[in-house]
Amino acid sequence: MTDSFLLRGTTWDHTRGLLPKVATAQRYHELHPECQIQWQTRSLQAFADYSIAHLAAEFDLLVIDHPSMGEAAAHGLFLPLDQYLSADFLSDQAANSVGGSHASYQVNGHQWALAIDAATPVASRRADLLDAGEVPQNWAQLLELARQGKVAVPAIPIDSLMNFYMLCLAEGETPGQQAAYFCSEETGVAALEALRELVSLCDPVCLTRNPIQTYEAMTLSDAIAYCPFAYGYSNYSRRGYARRPLAFGGLVTRHGQPLRSVLGGAGLAVSASCKHPEIALAYARFVAEVSTQTGIFTANGGQPGHRQAWCDADNNIDVQQYFSATLATLDQSWIRPRYAGYIDFQDRAGHLVHAFLRGETAAPVCLQLINHLHKECFK
Repeated sequence: MTDSFLLRGTTWDHTRGLLPKVATAQRYHELHPECQIQWQTRSLQAFADYSIAHLAAEFDLLVIDHPSMGEAAAHGLFLPLDQYLSADFLSDQAANSVGGSHASYQVNGHQWALAIDAATPVASRRADLLDAGEVPQNWAQLLELARQGKVAVPAIPIDSLMNFYMLCLAEGETPGQQAAYFCSEETGVAALEALRELVSLCDPVCLTRNPIQTYEAMTLSDAIAYCPFAYGYSNYSRRGYARRPLAFGGLVTRHGQPLRSVLGGAGLAVSASCKHPEIALAYARFVAEVSTQTGIFTANGGQPGHRQAWCDADNNIDVQQYFSATLATLDQSWIRPRYAGYIDFQDRAGHLVHAFLRGETAAPVCLQLINHLHKECFK
């Protein structure tokens, strides 16, 4: 009798997070009947900041965010894929990366996850409420549209922090590069004040919404016409997925240059404690292969990490050109720091920015706290 194997995976609780994993697991089981893969979900917030050490101890396969790579590498939580998968396969993955997605899972000379999903903040609109000619092209036009009550932006702590990073980059400084401070006072204060001006022109409920909740609000009612930046979800441009579909595109300019948003997406890692690593590795490769990414992964609500899937004509028809309209923004996106203590910094710094947006601190004080926290966590 052939032995049977059960692997357990964890991902986040949205159509994009779960359905393509279930579809690929089912197809892999059909091709390899002895292998079963069960996927469980966690919240989007937990996806961003839950301890991967606990997840790696509980699950064989993990869909994870790239900033956790420093912690994973420091504690040996995942298998270094470059020691198990062929160089040719990984070279193809690198050559077909969407933006820096593939490289974002590299720390200390090893590849710790495969970039099976790619995302960054992009703009979205209700085409039936806002004509293409009315879409703001620069920051001043964005503020004017917000004054008309037509704009929403996700502004819970984690998203507020990512937007702060984006605006720091727009000021001409790359944050998080120095151990002694996160960014200069001139840059940080300007970024914070710009973000607060925009958020103050939006409904305060924005402070309680993540990207998914923002997209649901945009599609379930007619109150919001435009979102200038939120982690993109191609699902909301698919026919029949939402009450009203969304059209997606690039970002406005600030200081004469397009905003550069902060890379998100998701990687597939294999736990170092997995009892059947050869099976988990084979499945991970199957999910990341171009045929799977272009085919059943995307067809089942996935947002692939392979460039050929983003450039595929049929896939773009299915999502009203979401992939082609946002690919340039992905290619320009910024990879977050990945030092071992970064996740702790990200979780706590987001609350500092959120408190500032609620009017509880002044910009210089908020930045001072962020810089102190970065110095404490940097390792």
